[in-house]
Amino acid sequence: MELLPLKSLNLKDKKVFIRCDFNVPMDEFGNISDDRRIRSAVATINYCLDQDCAVILASHLGRPKGQAIERYSLAPIARRLQQVLKRHVELTTDVVGVDAMKKAKELPRHEVLLIENLRYEVGETNNDEELSKKLASMAEFYINDAFGVSHRAHSSVDGITKFFDDSHKAAGFLLQREINFFTKLINQPVRPFAAIVGGSKVSGKLEALVNLLPKVDKIFIGGGMAFTFLKQMGYNIGASLVEDDLLEEAQKIMDEAKKLGVKFYLPVDVIVAEKFASDAVSKIVTAQEIPDNWMGLDIGPATVILYREGLSDVQTILWNGPMGVYEMDKFARGSSKIAHAVADSYATTVIGGGDTADLVQRIGLDEEISFISTGGGASLELLEGKLLPGVAPLLIKKG
Repeated sequence: MELLPLKSLNLKDKKVFIRCDFNVPMDEFGNISDDRRIRSAVATINYCLDQDCAVILASHLGRPKGQAIERYSLAPIARRLQQVLKRHVELTTDVVGVDAMKKAKELPRHEVLLIENLRYEVGETNNDEELSKKLASMAEFYINDAFGVSHRAHSSVDGITKFFDDSHKAAGFLLQREINFFTKLINQPVRPFAAIVGGSKVSGKLEALVNLLPKVDKIFIGGGMAFTFLKQMGYNIGASLVEDDLLEEAQKIMDEAKKLGVKFYLPVDVIVAEKFASDAVSKIVTAQEIPDNWMGLDIGPATVILYREGLSDVQTILWNGPMGVYEMDKFARGSSKIAHAVADSYATTVIGGGDTADLVQRIGLDEEISFISTGGGASLELLEGKLLPGVAPLLIKKG
């Protein structure tokens, strides 16, 4: 998968529109708690500025659903950008209104303008052509460096590309790196190759599991999705999360794994509680003996030992989805222990964005991982074998 390269563009004295992904987590006081996505965009921004051009940055934050809600303003992003870029970043008061259009038009070279939250415009998520046209009119060049939203057919990701020919658009360095990494991971992994797949539901990971089965040597299942497999095996899962409509699919996945010789690991013990609360009484039970009205909320210590042993000889590890409800300390131990096992491994280790990236960052292991993707949903769709809407228009056309 070859993408139009940024370095082939002649940006001198031009305006460049860069779609970034600054959708970063914030605490209750509006402070950025993890700025990795902002720092990841710096290489592309600085390269463009070095080409003597003016840079217009655009991103969304949260889901304001077409309303200009103050807590979703990109003002904190602009402040953090100023710190990491060590230069002034001007923030507009609207998206394609009078202020944004005026500032974009008058922006001198070597200056940085940040457009206010794209999702203040209802047309952004609808891939509205009129909005795409207005955004495109701000600059002569378009760069997509927002891997985290490249699976969305939105105005600033997909629609806008129709207003730039192949010599006026390209993939940024971050997008290029993510696509290259996942393409190589899926097509040429160093074996043995293991996938750890967690999260709450099988439905969210079903296509990824089906696509991964022929490519991996081992699959380790955790999180709420494990109980759909355990129920299909005839185990009593109590009040644990289950998708009854996917029991048949779960069986097909297990049958396919057996047919392909893929080692398929499921939890052998779980941490259960009568309710999901920090003060709930919890206990360890085997996967076969979850009491009625109790729910499984984390993998147990025997499963951690089993999974750690199973991972000990692999050369490539892909992890997407936590092993339990890690947001609550009481049920975070399984995920934390697996994170340490992955970090301590000599394998190439890849975290597929989202909750798993948040988890390893929380426990301070992000520096120990080979590659942490900036996009959970986007990386999942790549694993499903899909061509992302934000990537398709940037592919180099053959012959």
